[in-house]
Amino acid sequence: MSRRQVGPTSIRPLVRGSRPVPPPRAEFLLEVGCEEIPAWMIEPACRELKALLEKPLRDSGLLETSPIEVFGGPRRLTAVIPALLRKQPDVTKEVTGPSKAAAFDAQGNPTRAAAGFAAGKGVAVKDLYTVQLPKGEFIAARQLTKGRAAEAVLADVIPAALAQIPWPKTMRWPVLTKEGPAQGNPRFIRPVRWLVALLAGKVVPFEFGGVKTANRTVGHRTLGKRDITVKNAADYNKKLRSNFVLVSPAERARKISDEIAAIAAKRNLRVHEDADLLDRVAYLNEYPGVILGSFDPAFLALPSEILITVMRDHQKYFALEEKRGALAPHFLAVINSDRDRAGKMRAGHERVLRARFADAQFFWESDQVKCRLADNLPKLDAVTYEASLGSYGLKVRRMRRIAAALDLSSADSAAPDRPSIDRAASLAKCDLVTEMVREFTELQGVVGGLYARSQGESAVVADAIYDHYLPAGLDDDVPRTLTGCAVALADKLDALVACFAVGKIPSGSSDPFALRRAALGIVRIVLDRRITLSLRAAVQAGREALAESNPTITQADGLNQQLADFIADRVRFYFTDRRGYALDEVRASLAAGSDDLLDLADRLDALRRIRRTENFPPLAAAFKRIRNILEKSAAAESIPERPDPATFVADEERDLHVAAEKAARSASSLKQERKYAQALEHIAAIRPTVDRFFDKVMVMAEDRAVRANRLALLRNLLREFSTIADFSEIQSDQASRPKT
Repeated sequence: MSRRQVGPTSIRPLVRGSRPVPPPRAEFLLEVGCEEIPAWMIEPACRELKALLEKPLRDSGLLETSPIEVFGGPRRLTAVIPALLRKQPDVTKEVTGPSKAAAFDAQGNPTRAAAGFAAGKGVAVKDLYTVQLPKGEFIAARQLTKGRAAEAVLADVIPAALAQIPWPKTMRWPVLTKEGPAQGNPRFIRPVRWLVALLAGKVVPFEFGGVKTANRTVGHRTLGKRDITVKNAADYNKKLRSNFVLVSPAERARKISDEIAAIAAKRNLRVHEDADLLDRVAYLNEYPGVILGSFDPAFLALPSEILITVMRDHQKYFALEEKRGALAPHFLAVINSDRDRAGKMRAGHERVLRARFADAQFFWESDQVKCRLADNLPKLDAVTYEASLGSYGLKVRRMRRIAAALDLSSADSAAPDRPSIDRAASLAKCDLVTEMVREFTELQGVVGGLYARSQGESAVVADAIYDHYLPAGLDDDVPRTLTGCAVALADKLDALVACFAVGKIPSGSSDPFALRRAALGIVRIVLDRRITLSLRAAVQAGREALAESNPTITQADGLNQQLADFIADRVRFYFTDRRGYALDEVRASLAAGSDDLLDLADRLDALRRIRRTENFPPLAAAFKRIRNILEKSAAAESIPERPDPATFVADEERDLHVAAEKAARSASSLKQERKYAQALEHIAAIRPTVDRFFDKVMVMAEDRAVRANRLALLRNLLREFSTIADFSEIQSDQASRPKT
């Protein structure tokens, strides 16, 4: 007899009548107060803290379906669990001991073995019982483990979770005691100043960072009280709001957005939209307020890109525009206060911005007086790109070589202007040695394009330089012209090929050369601009350029495949995350090739349209079956290159061969015209013939020749019809599984 199922089982709750009494639950509130956390770290820390709390609390049995809400601000991280079990469920488990023969003598009296087992498990001898196992009868006992109180579990879980938050930078903050600095404090982003931990309104006692928990929080640093007693989450939110702290980042962002809109409307202006900046200032301030500032209209002679960058990236200001789109001599600053008393804050912000604009104006004038953009090209030989790859001068030479080799065409754009491509590639990095970019690094590329236009370069060249870093993010535009696309592709291809060649491959979250962004940029440029480009040839152009400029670098034989796989990962992400295709559709299309991304996009679109037709789901299941058969047979069987019709035995295999040949001819003609949906319809139409084959024919026949011929038929079928997509990658609940 097999062993009975054993393991932890929860004790049933008490019952009144026929309904179980639900276990008691309570709200849990946690707040960690500390010195100011860098704004860009807060949101990721909240996500990590939520995950670090959820797993151990679910594993402990305290957290069932109740959500955990985690949010943060510059001086605090807060977590709220609306309904946490007050106590872990009691659990029982069956444990087995010695054999029945060893536990009881001939008269049925318990032996020392039975008594020792019972004592060890905390049960009485009379409560022991026997179970039948494969090796015979053994004694067993049900062991009860009492659940711990939620307070005890939380006291273990919370400090451990806080200590595990993966901050980009941490240190041990000394805590001074009467005896001197405390030892062994956990690492954290900033010194912890207070801790709130309340379960059902009562303090959960524990310590973190040398600070003990209490029921007291702290208001705004300058406007609020320093000692605020709270009872629960609602009381916490209410009292902090009255002390000038908005706990929710979403509420802070709404307040900022509403005030910005009101001020802009009053001045008949519009805000230069910037969702990232709104998110950033929402995490910079606990009680944000918006004030209007102004600057000298003479600064509007500078390009708007420079002015906006100075306001946004250096001062965290929102730019304002006239209704027709021109920049207005005003800005909006977000302050951590309810109002600007006597206008002192506004005056301070205006003074700082005036100095920053004056710097930008000086750099704009001095850069162009010193030398033309092209005169900076030799200086790039002294600027290091990467230690193993040498200077930016070498990178520019590689970019020119790659750009010249790229065979680009687009139905949406005129043929590329080769001299303009080479000129733009030559000048693309020249702004790196300008004073403007040294001071405002965010403007690299943009400054080059502005200087090029100001110094008489053609609009095509200037725009290509301006755009060649695009797209920098998922929502950025791609370069406006085919010339700009060529330079951008050359820059990104060089980064990928060169960095992979010297082992600078992204791992985990580490990607110092932004290679994932570069690969995704290539994918977006090709697909968004509908550019016909061979990725294989483009990578090869990158390798040849690297070999020419850096002949001492050894390029591994597997580099092409490494890069192909890396770009394919970005292709997979782009189509699933940005275009909404199912993952199995993307995998199936990628399996049939990804060298031409436009062709891949067309095949993928056709596959999505055809997969819901009647014949497709069972055909996909059949192809999965075919692939499994061939994989299992590959090592043991010698399969001919093509099936021999003379060796067929059953009508069903003859019919399948004829139907497949006919469908292959039709599909091949349609594929040449890129009519992939029609080609897939022809392929799907052979589904009834495939079904009859599997119903009537035993593939693994005893006769070796017959078996090999049938395997050849299946392999030929799989090979012929996998050039658009690998159907076996498609997952479908509707697919009927053929008989083995």
